[in-house]
Amino acid sequence: MQSPLFAYTEQQSQERYTVQNPQLLRVALTGQDDVLARKGAMVAYQGLIDFDGEYQSAGQRRARARTGEGLDLMRCSGQGTVYFANLAQYIHVVEMDHDGMTVDSAYVLALDSTLHTEVIAVDSQYGISGSGKYQLNISGRGKVALMTSGQPLMMRVTPDTYVSADADAVVAWSSALRVQMQAQTHSSGVRRRRGNTGEGWELSFLGQGFALVQPSEVLPPQHAAIGQGLAAQFGVGQQGAHGQNQHNDWGR
Repeated sequence: MQSPLFAYTEQQSQERYTVQNPQLLRVALTGQDDVLARKGAMVAYQGLIDFDGEYQSAGQRRARARTGEGLDLMRCSGQGTVYFANLAQYIHVVEMDHDGMTVDSAYVLALDSTLHTEVIAVDSQYGISGSGKYQLNISGRGKVALMTSGQPLMMRVTPDTYVSADADAVVAWSSALRVQMQAQTHSSGVRRRRGNTGEGWELSFLGQGFALVQPSEVLPPQHAAIGQGLAAQFGVGQQGAHGQNQHNDWGR
């Protein structure tokens, strides 16, 4: 049998995380450190691998119920190779070394089990309950695999150059950045969008670090529920919440 398909063979690498192709992640397990992956993201594996639901603490369950933000994970352990993907999204591996990263959980494909996650809040400029959003803060040392709709743009933020981006296009940013949501409006009426541009909420980043933006403002294809109420009206993404500004430097 002959076909160009036989060119798509397994990538040989000594790395724990390898991007097999732009939309497929290969993770090597040695029996020591487990990997946590989005539930249902496994597409193939080789070797002796166990898949089990990941336990959530009472605090994590309460945060998920209150904010809608969090990760539905499975724990992958054993020895072998596992391949992960999610609806052909583009995959990017981030090496973390104690510089925190804040991310929309809808864009997390897999991460090392040694990393710590915590739900945080980003408030709107106007302090209106329901007009902010919740995000996931990841810290520690290890690797995270993120997903984007299309090839992303990594924007550098410096004290002299701040960055603003559509809230629905932002995937992740350095946790040390100062972040605030604001509405694109001409008037003080937050519920009124700016003219007929269709622009709603944006995130503004100040400090030293990076902001990752994808070339899409569509809802992430992880079957995430659309945020209800004021947040949904303004295109905030999945969830709205009244919180506090985060003084969140990833990749300093």
